[in-house]
Amino acid sequence: MQHRQRKDQRSFLPVGAAAAAAVVAVTGGVLISTLGEGDSERGAARGDKPTQSPTARIDCARQGKVPGSGSTAQQNAMKRWIEEYERACPGVRVAYNPIGSGAGVAQFLQGTTAFGGTDGALDPDDVEFSQGACPGGHAIDLPMVGGPIAIGYHLPDVHDLVLDAPTLARIFDSRITRWNDPAIRRLNPDAALPDLVIRPVHRSDSSGTTQNLNAYLADAAPDQWPYPADKSWHGRGGDSADGSVGVASEVMSTGGAIGYFELSFASKRHIDTVRIDTGAPEPVAASPQTASAGIASAEVVGRDHDLTLKFDYGTSAPGAYPIVLVTYEIVCDKGNDRELLPALKSFLAYTASEEGQKLLPGIHYAPLPENVAAQVRQVIGTLS
Repeated sequence: MQHRQRKDQRSFLPVGAAAAAAVVAVTGGVLISTLGEGDSERGAARGDKPTQSPTARIDCARQGKVPGSGSTAQQNAMKRWIEEYERACPGVRVAYNPIGSGAGVAQFLQGTTAFGGTDGALDPDDVEFSQGACPGGHAIDLPMVGGPIAIGYHLPDVHDLVLDAPTLARIFDSRITRWNDPAIRRLNPDAALPDLVIRPVHRSDSSGTTQNLNAYLADAAPDQWPYPADKSWHGRGGDSADGSVGVASEVMSTGGAIGYFELSFASKRHIDTVRIDTGAPEPVAASPQTASAGIASAEVVGRDHDLTLKFDYGTSAPGAYPIVLVTYEIVCDKGNDRELLPALKSFLAYTASEEGQKLLPGIHYAPLPENVAAQVRQVIGTLS
């Protein structure tokens, strides 16, 4: 990752057309605000104090344009959050550009966004470099939305497939190459597995989703997956695609394909997903509920307002899905742009609120455990 020279203060550049497209309102949302334009104008005229939506319990900033970019895994949650927030707080506009975790981190560290989204916490070098983008402070990781990394596959006559970590590792490393391989048959004795070439698909871009899958495979199948748990793909062979959308599209259109992406991409495209044999009494399917069970065992290991989580990828707890991720919003603990700070804090406080978290299961995401969400809300209140 290349970063440009550090700056003494944050300056926000215009977010491009992709960001504008990312915040188009989704249909089917629940109206959570009764405020009209006149109400917003009157609230603004009264001063800088936040206004509260009577139906959504959102403390609204009176104005501001908040640019963000990064993780594609959270893009569907961001679209919904932005829609609901802007309905309640019409004086604020939030633009989120889903360009991948690596690019989102780079843009934040360059000072071009107010927050970045990443599915893997910042490394120490990035935290040190962030002092140039956060005058008097540094970047911190705030977990905001969880979910399972679904393993999607395309086998027209097989709609219930079980795999385990060692088998997945060998598939994604091109060491198991046909769907009727004995290792797959052993896990699926009643399935009509075809004699068909397996076509694994991975992310071509720097990706926190890749980082979390790498971490799961390295932890749960260390003998089969010798690669580092970073944002780049190191497995051998296979095809590549850009972003979760690209991987999901490749899997959907290619017979014999298998890939990984956040669950909402599978649900929207009706892609079959793998149940994972974790050693629990029953294989575990990817769902918001099973992901929440997997995330619940995570430990906060960050310091100084950083809330980085450490997962137990080797869990065999009943009903706990092991391939999970949490998307972090990267923000400055100090040194935020003063004009944007009220809107930034207002929006993030909404996403971490009970109101913001409770809509996540309906769009195939996992809410944060309440003890973690409470810590996130507390930290947001201290941003300066």
